[in-house]
Amino acid sequence: MEEIKLEEIPITKEKSKALQKEYRQEILALQNMLLNSKNDRIVTGNSDAFPLKHSFSEGIYVREMLMHKGSFVIGHIHRCSHTWFLLTGSLIVSTERGTESYIAPCYVNAPEGSKRAIYAVEDTIFVNVHANPENSRDIDKLEKEITAESFKEYDDWRKAANSKNNIKHDEL
Repeated sequence: MEEIKLEEIPITKEKSKALQKEYRQEILALQNMLLNSKNDRIVTGNSDAFPLKHSFSEGIYVREMLMHKGSFVIGHIHRCSHTWFLLTGSLIVSTERGTESYIAPCYVNAPEGSKRAIYAVEDTIFVNVHANPENSRDIDKLEKEITAESFKEYDDWRKAANSKNNIKHDEL
């Protein structure tokens, strides 16, 4: 069976919005189920189970995460587009744009509004690269600037940014 990529299927703006809404509802339902689980194998928040390494360059924040084979992560909603790199291993990544498999080494330009569900097929090193124009080294502050707690927060932030730049939300 030949794989069909989502970008090969013509999708109307209305269908795209419906698919986006459906994905958002489903990933939040999965996240809530995991967060409310009593299973001690499920960890929430930053954890030694997913060691993080933070690095900084002029205007850049790099966040590296080690994922062990068989582990699963639901990421935050990213406010801005950014690039992520898979340095070792392989992943299956699901977003509202579809599900893709990645084998290291590779990189992906992730659009703003991304919330990923990530499964490690093998042990992996996964790196996000974000703009850091203020050269902050305060990880909590950076996380608040880079991510949104909810899709409503993201959508409100995006509308405010667009109105500041004179862009209509429907033009996106």
